[in-house]
Amino acid sequence: MTLRDVTVRAQVSLPLTLADGSRTTARVFTFTGLRDGREHLALGLGGWADRPVAPSALGRPPLTRVHSECLTGDVLGSRRCDCGPQLDEALHRLAEEGGLLLYLRQEGRDIGLYAKLDAYVLQDEGLDTYEANVALGFEEDARDYTVAAQMLSALGVDRVALLTNNTDKVAQLERLGIEVAERVPTGLHRSDVNGRYLATKLGRHTASPLPGDRSPANPAAW
Repeated sequence: MTLRDVTVRAQVSLPLTLADGSRTTARVFTFTGLRDGREHLALGLGGWADRPVAPSALGRPPLTRVHSECLTGDVLGSRRCDCGPQLDEALHRLAEEGGLLLYLRQEGRDIGLYAKLDAYVLQDEGLDTYEANVALGFEEDARDYTVAAQMLSALGVDRVALLTNNTDKVAQLERLGIEVAERVPTGLHRSDVNGRYLATKLGRHTASPLPGDRSPANPAAW
């Protein structure tokens, strides 16, 4: 299967109410032919909300967030991770600047919801988030961003400004033929209970900046 095997299945305009009560509109895209057969979504915001934007009409690579599903953070508002605040930040920034949010069904770094909750138990016993996944017999991070590259290709996008602190996303998309022209860091969404979680993620995903990187020189400032 190649990136070109995937096509847009359908698209629909969807009004959204964000966490602060503000309202915007997204154009939601579904796809046919994604490699893993799951129901991943792309949301176009800002200039993408009315209709797909031809790449030739873009003044710069579209701001793009690849966000892995997190029921506990995205929906239930758990402060144990920073997923919910990252999603809210992305929606606000994309609505303002225009761009794409790819919502991938990869709960718990792709180990599933029940296993993620099992990993929480192990974290309460002292393991970090990656060690807990390994202790359960999974990879530290099993997420594969092939479907993200397929979705972008189906939308006619082969060059992005990627909204992320995760350098593995950058590396995977580059290997899959999507040029990451710029890495745009997300904010540091600290709560009273997620400090160790954030420190662990920071230690795993620091790297030299890309050309045009908006990241601060000190990754600890993310």
